[in-house]
This record gives sequence, C-alpha cells and structure tokens, in this order.
Amino acid sequence: MRVAVTGASGLIGTALCTSLEGDGHTVLRLVRRETANPSEVTWNPATGDVDLAALANVDAIVHLAGAGVGDHRWSEEYKQEIRSSRVLGTPTIASAAAALDPKPAVLVCASAIGYYGDRGDEKLTEQSSKGTGFLSDVVADWEAAADPARHAGIRVVSARTGLVVSEAGGAWERMIKLFKAGVGGRLGSGKQVWSFISLDDEVAALRFLIDNESLNGPVNLTSPHPVTNSEATKALAHALNRPAALPVPAFALKIALGEFSTEVLSSSRVLPQRLTEAGFTWSAPTMDQALQQIL
Repeated sequence: MRVAVTGASGLIGTALCTSLEGDGHTVLRLVRRETANPSEVTWNPATGDVDLAALANVDAIVHLAGAGVGDHRWSEEYKQEIRSSRVLGTPTIASAAAALDPKPAVLVCASAIGYYGDRGDEKLTEQSSKGTGFLSDVVADWEAAADPARHAGIRVVSARTGLVVSEAGGAWERMIKLFKAGVGGRLGSGKQVWSFISLDDEVAALRFLIDNESLNGPVNLTSPHPVTNSEATKALAHALNRPAALPVPAFALKIALGEFSTEVLSSSRVLPQRLTEAGFTWSAPTMDQALQQIL
C-alpha cells in the first residue's frame, strides 16, 4: 500500500510512518521544503500547491499537519496560526486528493475532541453536538475543510483524537518531566475529565481507519475509559514513584498558558463509540496501561 502522510515529522506522524514502513508499506512524506529523497513530496499549504505527479497511485492519505495546540502560550497571533495551519492546509490536501486519477480510497484527517467543548461529565459520542469556544469552532471548520475530497467521492474520516499519552511530545511529555522532578500535581480542581489515548493505540486506530471501509465522518480516537485529571496525575505519580502533592491553581495556569488554560481545565468525557462498534481492540484501554507502555 502507498500512503501519503502530512505532519510526518510530528509525534503521531513519526510513529505512524514507522509502523507502516515496518509492515512493508510505502510511505510518502509531504514536506514544505525541497525534497531530500524520493520518499518526500513537496507541498505548500499557504499557496495550495502540491506535487500531484509524486502522489500518483497513492492508496491513502493521512493528513496530520497543524500547529500544536499546546506548544505555545495562546496569543492572538498563535491562535491565528492554530486556525490557519488547519483550515488552509486541509483544503489543499483534500483538493489534491480530488485531483488525483486514480483517486485514493481514503483521506484520514486529524481532528480533535476539542470539537465537543467543555461538557463536564456528559457522555459524548460522535453523535453529540458541537460545543462552544475557540477550539470547538476551529475543529468544526477544520473538518469542513476536507469537503473537496468528500465531493469527489473519496471516503473521508475525521480522527477526533484525545490527549495522546507519550513521553516523546505533547502535553504528557511536559507533565512527565515535572513529575520526575518531584513538582507535579493536579491541574486546577482535578475534577475535569481527560479523554486520552496511548500513542500505540493512536497509531493502530489511524491504521484501522485506513483499512476499515465502513468508517467515514467523525470517529473518536480515545480510550474507552476516560479519567479525571486527579486520577491521571495520581496514576502518573504512582508509575514514577513520585509525589503528586503540588496542585497547580487555575490562576497560575492562566498566567502561564493564557487562554489555553481554559482548555486544560475543561472537561470532556469522550467515548469511542464508533471504534468500539467497528471492533477495534485497544492495547492500553486504561490510564495505568497507557503509562506502562511509555515508562
């Protein structure tokens, strides 16, 4: 199988490409610079340019590119980068997919559980309504931006991903460093629900979406057993044999993270209903198991 991947150098993209190539598949990495080898394909989401000839005969495209939501303090400029990196890049790759002949069988687009917003302890599935707030609006526009591929008859899947548990990047990398230093603790009240997924399960789920022709539209990529932030931090402290005695108050998060602090403190109990119904099997369905995979 020939699979094209944007965001191939990111946390999830790197792991996905390694997994695919390990099973003998051909991976084409889309890059925004001059190509260094035949496995790379140039694209420019700002101008809408893609080297279509290099994408000939791809079976699937996985679109993971986008500015990291938690990589920087949210200024107005960075919020614009979060939005533009998604709502400009996605129609570029979706239009490229639509222009190919033959067309790829599937376009799997990264998305996020931020779609649902802050919903307390409400059980959320793919049928749940959109929430409110900046991220919710961005995710809705992000998913709609894949319409060129949908209109061309390509199966499009929006992979609404939860918090990816990994020591190699993302929010968990920073949490693990704090706990190893003995200065970790719950965030805010600790009552907010975190819907997570291990990096191994994220990769397996993306591959499941590529292969499973019955799945299209939004699919939640989360563990079937979400936890509260307090439960997550206790599990991490136990796994590292470190204390979790220094809770971070909400006002301190606001100072450090800006508007992003509202997302850290928000609660969303997102359940992977469609993955479950399709027969997906998790290697780490619980937080303890997810941490065991990386620590």
